[in-house]
Amino acid sequence: MRAFLSHARTRGADRLVCLGDFGAYGVEPEAVRPLLTDNGVECIAGNYEVAIGSGQTDCGCGYIDDADNAFAAIAYDYTFRNTSAEFAAWMRTLPTERRETIDGVDVHLVHGSTLAVNDFWWESLSDVQHALRIAESGADVICCTHSGLPWMRRFGDTLVVNVGVLGRPANDGGQHVWYAMLEVTDGAARAELVRLDYDWRAQAASIRAAGLPEAFAEAVETGWWTTCLEVVPPAERSRGRYQLYKSALPDFSGAEVSWGDVPDRPDDGLPVLPLFGSVLFPARLWLYTNFHCNLACDYCSVASSPQARRREIRADRFRALVDEAVAEGFTQLYVTGGEPFLRPGIVDDLLYATERIDVVCLTNGMLYQGRRRDQLQRLAGRRRLTLQTSLDGADPQLHDLHRGRGSWAKAMDGLTTALALGLPVRVGMTETAENAHQVEPLRELLAAKGVRGSAFAVRPLVKRGHASDGVVIGEDNTVPELTVTADGWHWHPAGADLDTSPDFLLGGPELTMGEAKRRAVERFLTLRQGDGSMPLVYNCAV
Repeated sequence: MRAFLSHARTRGADRLVCLGDFGAYGVEPEAVRPLLTDNGVECIAGNYEVAIGSGQTDCGCGYIDDADNAFAAIAYDYTFRNTSAEFAAWMRTLPTERRETIDGVDVHLVHGSTLAVNDFWWESLSDVQHALRIAESGADVICCTHSGLPWMRRFGDTLVVNVGVLGRPANDGGQHVWYAMLEVTDGAARAELVRLDYDWRAQAASIRAAGLPEAFAEAVETGWWTTCLEVVPPAERSRGRYQLYKSALPDFSGAEVSWGDVPDRPDDGLPVLPLFGSVLFPARLWLYTNFHCNLACDYCSVASSPQARRREIRADRFRALVDEAVAEGFTQLYVTGGEPFLRPGIVDDLLYATERIDVVCLTNGMLYQGRRRDQLQRLAGRRRLTLQTSLDGADPQLHDLHRGRGSWAKAMDGLTTALALGLPVRVGMTETAENAHQVEPLRELLAAKGVRGSAFAVRPLVKRGHASDGVVIGEDNTVPELTVTADGWHWHPAGADLDTSPDFLLGGPELTMGEAKRRAVERFLTLRQGDGSMPLVYNCAV
């Protein structure tokens, strides 16, 4: 507050206005009062002042999630206990809104919105919702706060400014806070959001000294919100570091369609975690090098075949994506197709990638002859590489039924070649009603070759692409596994063909990987908010 007073006056502010919530996140509510009154700060009441002034036991913040409310209760109880009767009495004298005409401009000041003192006026609200709040006022300028995320936008002739808050960062990774400057001249208004640097270390220390949760201090120190997340809409929440309470994570260990190795929940003392890197958004990037293939499997989920529409990710793009994946925190790269070994230079690409990240290359294993075998030998000893081959049974019959005559024998030859070269291999079996009885015989056959344990995985058939049967998956019942093709970014690798799975497209190739990740997070949160449930993980690769 002291930093704001100095900064705003230095910038030439004629009037200073506080839109409510004097205590809330801070631990020195009584120290705020003289700073307001002695410096002529004009005040309206926020939900905190309404609640404290009337002796309510709840802050009336407007949260509906239990975890949000639990943290809000801690903050409110502390503020209530540390607010004097005199201060509370003064709060009762304050209006909950103010409206005046300044130089011909109708200005409306509220705490939450024009609808209610505890209404969250988020920037991502629909045009209908924005219009509802504007129509309730009809002012030329409306200033609000409460949500904690500053923004401003013109809607026709109306300027709406969410002015931000002091004392809590804007979930943007910076320790600074925000306020707004409103300038009204000759019947016209303009606003500016102003970054304010202050002694955030002292604030974090005061939070700890008061015995409040460590998560409160962590938010001040890092600039990322660690509490009161569920109220934040998907668009805004996807831009922060954390998206979920750990208590919301499901247990996938007994699910029929599940994660191979469920990651541990981080033991960092925080109640929240990022969606990306969790069981609900694994940190593995899928990269489709191409879609043309030497096989025409009748249940290919991405419609690959020799006749598939030609599109490839070239070497320069491949390597740029590898570098971007490392920078974005991906820990695994799954290279697939089509058939990756139809692409010239794929071995060079894999050599480049395995210097930087763990790589699984999905291949039908049928092209390890001649020059390609010589090239493949260059990958021997690559500690971070695994070649994953598809086999759908312990004998040719059912495998060849879907993948073509002679394909089982060639895949087995390829597997033998890879093992002879000392390459780490994994086998994936696509299970159908026809070949379910082949799981154990294939496991025994592979074990005899030294392919054991987690190097053999069974995955269900997916009804996508060419497949007319199988598990029906969509974005509403799968978690995102970010996938990139020449066409752009996709929700999941089992639906990465734009022609047969347009619903899985997140955006075109012009998107950055970071923005594609953010869109996946936003879409996940939007779908999850629809019914409150968590989707299953389709065990595609492990």
